[in-house]
Amino acid sequence: MSYVSKSPWIIHYDGSSCNGCDIEVLAALTPLYDAERFGVVNTGNPKHADIFVVTGGVNEQNAPVIKQIYDQMLEPKVVVACGACACGGGVYQTCYNVLGGTDSVIPVDAYVPGCAVRPESIIDAVVAGVGILEEKAKAMKMNPAHKDRSESDAASGAHVPVAQVDDVPGASGAGVE
Repeated sequence: MSYVSKSPWIIHYDGSSCNGCDIEVLAALTPLYDAERFGVVNTGNPKHADIFVVTGGVNEQNAPVIKQIYDQMLEPKVVVACGACACGGGVYQTCYNVLGGTDSVIPVDAYVPGCAVRPESIIDAVVAGVGILEEKAKAMKMNPAHKDRSESDAASGAHVPVAQVDDVPGASGAGVE
């Protein structure tokens, strides 16, 4: 990970999950895994957050909440989907109330598959997210007329491919897609 001008602040939202991934996200922030060595700070305010970490599937009730949190975040911003449910619905994908993964509502930049996802993989994804954040910040400086990403960007595949996420220095790539 190269030098960054500020510590990445994350906001975490748990959708309709079994709380397994939710617990693992919180475990990644404990002294055992020490995500703070990368400057990661958990915040409750979307306007302060740089990285949006989502766990659990998306349903009719939490889809507007996820969209609202995403819209309240300032550009540049990165979305990380943690766990099988956030990536595509997981074991709940055939339930009547599940719409699918996080990418059914907002564009996702990094996927962390697993059930439940390991804290090391979450840290790898956040570190990869910092790299994505730097790229977006550079793009915004080069294009001052940049607006918020739209759903058309999500449909066109405007996210970082797996190969680029795995090439981030310091990230082992274990489980990060």
